Amino acid sequence: MKIFLVILISFFTFSEVFATAQYPDKILYNNKEYSLLTNPLEKYFEQHEDKRPKNTEMSSALWRGYIATFEIIENQLYVKEIEIQVWNEKSDETEWKSVINDIFPKPEDRKIDWFNGLLTLPYGEIINYVHMGYASTYENYTIIEIQKGKYIKSKDLNFKEYDNFKERQFEAYKKSNEYLERRKELKKDGLKKKYIDGFLKIYVTEYTEKLLTE
Repeated sequence: MKIFLVILISFFTFSEVFATAQYPDKILYNNKEYSLLTNPLEKYFEQHEDKRPKNTEMSSALWRGYIATFEIIENQLYVKEIEIQVWNEKSDETEWKSVINDIFPKPEDRKIDWFNGLLTLPYGEIINYVHMGYASTYENYTIIEIQKGKYIKSKDLNFKEYDNFKERQFEAYKKSNEYLERRKELKKDGLKKKYIDGFLKIYVTEYTEKLLTE
């Protein structure tokens, strides 16, 4: 929740960091690699801040400091790779370095059985590019529901259906007690009341953990 609040408030204060399009994580799904507009490891790092990758070259296009690659194998989510940018003095430029062995040294620890949430996989042409976060619109999307690291179900949508899906997902979410608590929390943290619902609707797949509508 904390990382979500940081993104949310920074978005509406036009922070330079979050006003830049971000490098997404990646996922291998049905033998194909996709960009992943969800960052599952952030939930882990919120609870294990000491494990967050260090000595990385931070940039406004990579606020979290790393790119993770995931894979769904026999309906189970795994982290396959974690890379950071480091400075190479010989070439005088940045390069990618694997740090997965530093964070998850044991292969069995790479099973993401603690994650609940929706994974958003965009694909096809970019319909509308927005130079901020993951705000660009793609031609198609796959939404995957994950519970305790297990694949539950998925939806394939074009960009118009995706917008309608988020609308319905948000309307269902508004009926929950969690919605009321989150509004209070966001208001307490300084977000103007008039912005709250609009942003929550846009980023509904980031904080809801189940497909609430069919």
